[in-house]
Amino acid sequence: MVEQEENLLINSNEYLKSGIHIGTKFKTKYMSNFIYKTRPDGLSVLNLKKIDERVRIAANFLSQYDPQDILVISRRENGWKGLKKLHELTGIKVIIGRYPPGILTNPNLETFIEPKIILVCDPWPDKNAVEDAAKIGIPIIALCDTNNQSNNIDLVVPCNNKGKKSVGLVFYLIAREYLKKKGVLKGDEEMPAKMEEFMEE
Repeated sequence: MVEQEENLLINSNEYLKSGIHIGTKFKTKYMSNFIYKTRPDGLSVLNLKKIDERVRIAANFLSQYDPQDILVISRRENGWKGLKKLHELTGIKVIIGRYPPGILTNPNLETFIEPKIILVCDPWPDKNAVEDAAKIGIPIIALCDTNNQSNNIDLVVPCNNKGKKSVGLVFYLIAREYLKKKGVLKGDEEMPAKMEEFMEE
């Protein structure tokens, strides 16, 4: 599987090292479009090119919004470090850990916020946020593994959403592309943070 390096957001070895392409043994009908093959041990392998394409589309889509209009949510711990870093670099709002009920739907709450788009780390543990965003009719981007359903999701980013390194890498790339699109990073200017700073130990 020879990738055309120059077209990818990052060297394909970095993708492979992070395990971003290793799915689960279970695959939903929707996610089968993104699966490259099934390994002898039964694990599905996602297509790197499709992962890369979707990360790029997600970053482009997000860059049409100001940081305060975006909300990124991760109930699972594997995304927390990456999200803190994403917030620090871009100013995008994040919720790590438990999603507070009603934060998007109940204007009487002190914590009420009105994002124009959300991104969830996994539509299963983050399903309450997905349902709320669907109710108010804002676009939903989700990192989806081979076992995820795509109900209510406007843009699926296929990836291993359970691995610390792979989730960190997705948030690193999204932060980098967002900053480039917003003109904060010029040309080949380096990211002010290393990829490792997005990954849980």
